[in-house]
Amino acid sequence: MSVLTRDEAQTRAELLDVHRYTIELDLTSGDDAFDSRTLIRFGTRVDGDTFVELKPAELRSVTLDGHPLDPETLNGNRLPLPNLTAGEHELRVDTRMRYSRTGEGMHRFTDPTDGETYVYTQLFMDDVQRVFAAFDQPDLKAVFELSVTAPQHWTVLANGITHRADGMWKAAPTPLISTYLVAVAAGPWHSVRTEHRGLPFGLHCRRSLAPYLDADTDELLDVTRACFDRYHEKFDEPYPFDSYDQAFVPEFNAGAMENPGLVTFRDEFVYRSAVTDTERQTRAMVIAHEMAHMWFGDLVTLKWWDDIWLNESFAEYMGYQTLTEATLAGSEGTPRKWGTDTWTDFGITRKSWGYDADQRPSTHPVAPEAVDDTASALLNFDGISYAKGASALRQLVAWLGEKDFLAGINTHFARHKFANATLADFIDNLAGATDRDVHAWADAWLRTTGVDTLTPRITPGEHGTCALTVDRAGSRPHHIAAGLYDRDLGTDGGQLVLRERLHLDLPQTDAHPIGKRPALLLLNDGDLTYAKVRFDSESFETVRKELSGLPRPLTRAVVWNALRDAVRDGELAPAAYLETARAHLPLETDLAIVQGVLAFASTYIADRYLTPEERPAALATLSELCRDLIRRTEDGDNPGLRLIAVRHRIDVAAHPDTIAAWLADGTVPGGPELDPELRWRVLARLAVLGATDEAAIAAELERDPSATGREGAARCRAALPDPQAKAHAWEAMFGSDDLSNYLFTATARGFWQPEQADLVREYVARYYADAVAVADRRGPAIADAAGRWAFPAHAVDTDTLRLGEACLRDADPIPALRRKLVDQLDDLARALRVQGTGKD
Repeated sequence: MSVLTRDEAQTRAELLDVHRYTIELDLTSGDDAFDSRTLIRFGTRVDGDTFVELKPAELRSVTLDGHPLDPETLNGNRLPLPNLTAGEHELRVDTRMRYSRTGEGMHRFTDPTDGETYVYTQLFMDDVQRVFAAFDQPDLKAVFELSVTAPQHWTVLANGITHRADGMWKAAPTPLISTYLVAVAAGPWHSVRTEHRGLPFGLHCRRSLAPYLDADTDELLDVTRACFDRYHEKFDEPYPFDSYDQAFVPEFNAGAMENPGLVTFRDEFVYRSAVTDTERQTRAMVIAHEMAHMWFGDLVTLKWWDDIWLNESFAEYMGYQTLTEATLAGSEGTPRKWGTDTWTDFGITRKSWGYDADQRPSTHPVAPEAVDDTASALLNFDGISYAKGASALRQLVAWLGEKDFLAGINTHFARHKFANATLADFIDNLAGATDRDVHAWADAWLRTTGVDTLTPRITPGEHGTCALTVDRAGSRPHHIAAGLYDRDLGTDGGQLVLRERLHLDLPQTDAHPIGKRPALLLLNDGDLTYAKVRFDSESFETVRKELSGLPRPLTRAVVWNALRDAVRDGELAPAAYLETARAHLPLETDLAIVQGVLAFASTYIADRYLTPEERPAALATLSELCRDLIRRTEDGDNPGLRLIAVRHRIDVAAHPDTIAAWLADGTVPGGPELDPELRWRVLARLAVLGATDEAAIAAELERDPSATGREGAARCRAALPDPQAKAHAWEAMFGSDDLSNYLFTATARGFWQPEQADLVREYVARYYADAVAVADRRGPAIADAAGRWAFPAHAVDTDTLRLGEACLRDADPIPALRRKLVDQLDDLARALRVQGTGKD
């Protein structure tokens, strides 16, 4: 299939003015495919040739202005439209389209719990062509009018309000939107409907999830209303669509998709099992993120995919910031249980995603200048476009001031509503609201790659005073705070108090006096910029001994990130990080920090950065740490912290007895009871340890026959330390195309286990050729899963690296897989370097 190039898109946009799509979908014509008929009304400004895109199972007929075109002229995904004359035209396309099982196009899913079937669209980038014929590029906006024939007991949701008439569902015509934003979701949905500010609101999920959605309805609607109201306080333009539906859909690849009026979310956000308040906060942030897109992305849309960061960075920043503001505006000044400390969660979980991506060979500017085609653009949905871009905007707001920032944003919306805009438009609109040189800021922050490193240099002066100079490895300007912390002499020890928070602009012109030397000097206190920070030697000793004595969670998050970066850069031994976690995490109160530190310690420190010989001791340390947290929470006052500790205690168990007893009893002593998520987690670990079998897995699946249960069973079966189980799992992933995207991922996550390195050694060499083949057959979504989850990340050795480099050089993997392999191999090479830290 051909990818669309920027030059082709520009040429077509100069030629065409697309007015309206009238689309008829018939979802009653079989389990494998559906009927799609499209009428496109468009004009051409001059005489010329162009093409329309589609990826049909069968192209039945095409007519242009009443004259038939030959379906055989379809070349890949392009149907030529030659010899167009200037003026108005009508194109009719009648096709049969395939349902997807990979989350692309029109995804079809049958719920194993009750046998009900659901379909939904995910049309991002170029997947609209799997559903209907289109001039598929973001700057050819049009009105879309949809009609859908569906089974009698189904409900059809779309971008506009839907109603059923004459056996067919019809959606209200949309305003001008881009092709990739069209949405349909159909099935026997369980729905909760209400109104807010005169606008219809809806929540929708599979029927089998109805009790769980109902349990959280008040919270979900509370989040939605609070963010909706806050955005109307920030933005001058009112919400631009006729309704606001949120559908939680199965086997969704992303977290959510910002379809105007019909946001789709992965239905793991409908919680079947216990979750922490931080996880609820994450769900709330995603709701806020997608709602921000209604203005930035949907009302005003990028002109070409090089500006995808404008969509995602803005929504990422607004999601966290607006949720925080909505929380602070809670009932009678009392913050809601969701939305507290959102920037701590961002700092500990999202920024590391950006930092890691920005130090790989695949890094790119936040706003890249060369995105030549759609295949290249798809690779830029990463930690740079989301986390780094949001961090850059947070730094911009700190430097510019929120008032001027919002003034520029509102000008942007007013000038480009229901149209398209570029980075230059965005920067010009911001520049018009301030005297600051926003263009220079954009060049420094948005057109460059890499992470700056900030290091404090403290020099002694007269009478015991000191001065601070910040050495900057990098080129960006930074507006930061430097926290000066002293020991609290009024306590028994271990507590630090803030003396002063200095506000600095980097690069400095002169050293900044700081008085007497503090116990800890922390750069980027408050986490307002995007940079790695280092410690002076005395501050590092304070961190090592008294990290948990810092008063603010966000400050502690900055410190933990600095330690993480030091490990990855080979400046801090992995064992030293573990020692720090062992000493301070049992005293931590912030759930995001506990979760983030434990995840890094187990997934990276234990499994990759330490040698196989060192791993058992690391697991023992983590197990002891989790036991301490479990003991600390026996009074029931912090169920979220206890849940995190229980999860990680299961994941690092080196012996089966304790967790097997939990499974047999159905509870952890003192709680919690084992809900489905915890039961599958325990069973997966028992499978890794060889302490369960197929009969037990089948029995658990009978107990929980849900979609999540099927995924749990697939993961457990792939994790069994048995040659036949491994062969069967490998064949399911790479020899067959039967697995859905979620079952592929579940199988992959079970397959590789550090404890089973000898058993799976032969598959490491097989991985590269088989991953290239399955990616080529099944496309970008499975390529992403094969590169992300099926990669042998545990195999930290030069042979794995050599085989991977040969694959990149000789095997020509498709772009989505190539990008994942480049990143994985760079991470592997880094792990090899880290393993050598302190051993020379």
